[in-house]
Amino acid sequence: MSWAVGVLWASRRVGAARGSFLCLGMAPFRRQPACIPHGAVWPVIPVSNMATVKCELIKRLTSEEAIHRNKVSIIGTGSVGMACAVSILLKGLSDELALVDVAEDKLKGETMDLQHGSAFMKMPNIVSSKDYRVTANSNLVVITAGARQEKGETRLNLVQRNVAIFKLMISSIIQYSPHCKLIVVSNPVDILTYITWKISKFPQSRVIGSGCNLDTARFRFLLGQRLGIHPESCHGWILGEHGDSSVPVWSGVNIAGVPLKDVNSHIGTDKDPEQWKNVHKDVIASAYEIIRMKGYTSWAIGLSVADLTESILKNLRRVHPVSTIIKGLYGINEEVSLSFPCILGENGITDLIKIKLTPEEEARLRKSAHTLWEIQKDLKV
Repeated sequence: MSWAVGVLWASRRVGAARGSFLCLGMAPFRRQPACIPHGAVWPVIPVSNMATVKCELIKRLTSEEAIHRNKVSIIGTGSVGMACAVSILLKGLSDELALVDVAEDKLKGETMDLQHGSAFMKMPNIVSSKDYRVTANSNLVVITAGARQEKGETRLNLVQRNVAIFKLMISSIIQYSPHCKLIVVSNPVDILTYITWKISKFPQSRVIGSGCNLDTARFRFLLGQRLGIHPESCHGWILGEHGDSSVPVWSGVNIAGVPLKDVNSHIGTDKDPEQWKNVHKDVIASAYEIIRMKGYTSWAIGLSVADLTESILKNLRRVHPVSTIIKGLYGINEEVSLSFPCILGENGITDLIKIKLTPEEEARLRKSAHTLWEIQKDLKV
């Protein structure tokens, strides 16, 4: 039995030791999970005193079972998984957060570290285990785990290794949360979103790739830097692959409804004297640059996932560029997952926005789809 499943229920211990110590009319109180390593010894505290203090302090008026309406589970407690966890916690989006990882010591340490900050957050329950039972009845499951690319390994081999890992993960997730929504964050995110959709057999609406939500945020930040305007007031989209073949939709970039194409007709092209196309180049290069300097990316993707989580759990119906199957749109005939403007609500992806693209942008989107298909077509799912 995993360490998180074998948690202490104080009321049960009291009952087992001496039922008379329970106050009359008081139902056993709700357990609080404790992170206790295997083989550790509980501190010796007189059980009767614990019961007496509680009984003297609290008068229970009703007995109730906790019902988690917005439970979020995160698979993987690496740098990205923990950034997602912290971002979701700080937004107060869930009434229970469950963490799963095979690295048990790190999992315990991260859980304890978060639990000790409970007084500063609006979330009552943080649990964890390497056993997927801890994720039971999740409303939303965020997948950040997966195989890392080894030196000299091809992208296809990396993806194929991830297929084997995802088969185990997805089957365990849906065993305990058959009605959940899935957000795939692990890279290559578009291909793994497709794989998750195929393995889970979930409707398309319930499998969401984090995709270009972060790329678009980077794009808007860099636009804002050039213009001296807050990124929230810079409107523009990055679509397609979350990667090198992503597509900047320059035709739709606007500030307060003013298309930048009307100000500079060559914006985003080679003819542009200001070379705004370098903004998109910087979007692509930024992840590589961050990895070169600090070894990994984490905070921005964590904040991005919390943004998606908020739209889903609060049924905000905001539009996000997330990865989903777009076969049949814009001349794309392959069954690939690409980022496209999608409305997110309590049922996941409820609608796609039929964004108007120039012929050149459509061609680049088809090329992005083809790039993914060349890797994906030989996969054994």
